[in-house]
Order: sequence, then C-alpha cells, then structure tokens
Amino acid sequence: MAALAASMSLCHAWGVRGHREINRAAVRGIADDGPAFLKAHEDYIVFLGPVPDNWRVGAEPFVKIFEDPNHGWFQEQSPKLMQNPPRSRYEFVIELYREYEKTKNPRTNVRWTGTMPYAAVEMYERIQAGMRRYRAAKELGSPELKFIELEIATSAGYLGHYLADSANPMHNTIHHDGWEGENPKGYSTDPRVHGRFETAFVELIQLTSKEVSERMPVPKVLDDPFNAMMAHIGSSFAELEHAYALDKAGAFTDENHEEGRALVYKQTAAAASLMRDMLHTAWVRSKEPLRMGGANDGRNRLNPISPSHPQYNPATGSAPAAKRD
Repeated sequence: MAALAASMSLCHAWGVRGHREINRAAVRGIADDGPAFLKAHEDYIVFLGPVPDNWRVGAEPFVKIFEDPNHGWFQEQSPKLMQNPPRSRYEFVIELYREYEKTKNPRTNVRWTGTMPYAAVEMYERIQAGMRRYRAAKELGSPELKFIELEIATSAGYLGHYLADSANPMHNTIHHDGWEGENPKGYSTDPRVHGRFETAFVELIQLTSKEVSERMPVPKVLDDPFNAMMAHIGSSFAELEHAYALDKAGAFTDENHEEGRALVYKQTAAAASLMRDMLHTAWVRSKEPLRMGGANDGRNRLNPISPSHPQYNPATGSAPAAKRD
C-alpha cells in the first residue's frame, strides 16, 4: 500500500481527478454508431487516465527519458518548426537537433521542447489498428474478441492522458512551471502555479464528468487527427496568459471563482471532446480498406518505409505520414 501511495503521489498534470473525469466524459460521449463496446470498459479507461505520469519516475530511467517529452510541446523553443511540424516523430527530432546546432540553446532539445502531438496520434493509430482487428474478430466469432477490446480500451485510456495534458495551456509553453524571462505583467514565477491550476483548483471545485459532458459538442469524424491535435494545442496555448492572469487574481484558491471554473470546464471539455472524436474517427476509419501492404511491405511506393516513396528520408528510414486525401 505504501508503494501504491507513493506512486499515486507522483501523478501530476490535471491530477488524478482531472484525468479521470476527462476520460469518463469522453467514454460517456461515445455515440451509438461509434465504438460503443468501450462503454463496458468505462471504469478501466477512467482508471488509466493518470497512469502515464507514473512512467516519469527516475527509478525507471529508460522509460522516463522516452516519456517525459510526450507530455509537453514548449513551442517557444523553436516556433517555426513547431507551428508546422513534420508528420513524423523521428523527422521532428532530427530537425530539432539541427535547430540546436544553429542556436546552441541548451533548451532546444527533445526533453525541453516536447513530442506531445506525436504521442497522441501514435496512440490514436494503435486504436485504429485494434479496431480493424476487432471488426474482423467479431465477424469470425473469435474468442480473442474480449482481449482485443481490452487492448483498445488500454490505448484509449492512455490517449486521454496526452489530450488532457495538451488542454492545459501550461503544457504547451516554456512557462510551464512559472513565468520565464521578461515578465512585464508580473505573472507568478512560482513553479507551483502549474499545480494550483490543474490539480489543487480542480480538487477544490470537485470537477465531475457531468460538468465536462455538458460542454461537449456532438461527435464528429476528424478530417485528420494530427491536424486536429495541432489545432487543439493551439487553442489551449491561446489561454496561457488568461490562466496566469487568473492565478494572479487569486482565482485558483477560490472555489466560487466563476471565471476560473469556466476555464477548467472549457479546457477539460476540449480534451474529452477530442478524445471521443478520435475514438469515433478510429472506428469509422477501421472499416475502410487498407491503403497499403503489411508492416514489412517495402514494395508499395506509398508505404512510408519504401525507399521508392517520394518523401523517403534515408536519415530516418521512412517518409512522413501522409495527409488524408
């Protein structure tokens, strides 16, 4: 029990309550013509919401090194690159290193710039692949169907984490733990400002999935999940100074502060809506024919691992992900 308590105390980013209520609202918002089977796994998906933060502990250094960047997108480090990033985690890392070689800025690196949109869309595609196998297994009456459901539910729980993190403006900026550099408006430089907003205040107002759900629009199929993720990050970043101004006004210590509550409701609803829409989109796309061959089929020139692909990059051994037609 002591080990579990220590592990849970390391959770941050919306805290346990925020992550769980976002995931719950997303699952409850799944339409009848969407992946409704996930509703049976609601509590499991809710439980998984905070879990990725427990992969960021120094006791597990390999996974911490990989996972830490997945929770941020500190776009001021390299604005031009991050406003129009390549559709490939590896191409992004290479481009970012080139930026570092030019500037020698010790913060222009993967850890202090982030990989959050890649983490989210990679998880989305795992879900889509799982749903494709779910459809096939259901048609065949396979006994593995129940395991495929759990596989998809697991990825859905983790997906919600990255979408929730990116809904907090402080996950999209160098000002993630207190205002950095010039500060003409006198915003807090206290690292605890991050937790005051997304954990302490969320607990203070006792956020529930009902309050999140009430602010979610109807489900939709996304034209392009990566573009949707980037738009989500952009909308969140636009609220950065608003969040700092509210903190300066003492909003996050006042459970009755309506403007502070409204910001929490808006951002958590944005995360839950995008999670639900990614699940819905994965379900719709999973019934479409495959657009290329298997994992190691290098003959199809549209396969990203094929050297004949027009955008193939030998430095990564692949081409960036294509946009949907």
